[in-house]
Amino acid sequence: MIGINKVKPAPGQESVWDYPRPPAVRACNKIVKIVLDGEVLAETNHALCVLETSHPPTYYLPPEDVTMKWLKSIDRTSFCEWKGVANYYDVVNDHRRLQQVAWTYRNPTDRYKQLKDYIVFYAHVMDACYVGDEIAKPQPGNFYGGWITSDVVGPFKGEPGTMGW
Repeated sequence: MIGINKVKPAPGQESVWDYPRPPAVRACNKIVKIVLDGEVLAETNHALCVLETSHPPTYYLPPEDVTMKWLKSIDRTSFCEWKGVANYYDVVNDHRRLQQVAWTYRNPTDRYKQLKDYIVFYAHVMDACYVGDEIAKPQPGNFYGGWITSDVVGPFKGEPGTMGW
């Protein structure tokens, strides 16, 4: 895009500007772990990554690797032009209730059917979200669900001035 100062990836890095639109789905070859209030909320070596132009990867975790007793389905949906209707969860444990911090696609579009029932978490409300041994940073803006690690470069959608991208 005109006027965007894309960061050139170093060896071993990817640019989010090389990700496709519509998004691609790729198996993650690292352990993905989420910690909340000192406890592991989810841990898997079967995560799927959704890779979309200008966004850091969004990690989808299989429900069998998530502490589902902490997830409470709520009456909120949103719509993705690619994946369809998302259904949201609150995360509730002995310490607190975090509202609308996870989501799933119960009936995704055919192109994204492998994401069915996999769960995504906003990193900005968790204690830590790991990809391998690295703690991921949340995608800026608290609207998108991507996780930023050292192997991906931007700039990223969600930063100030990017809503028009």
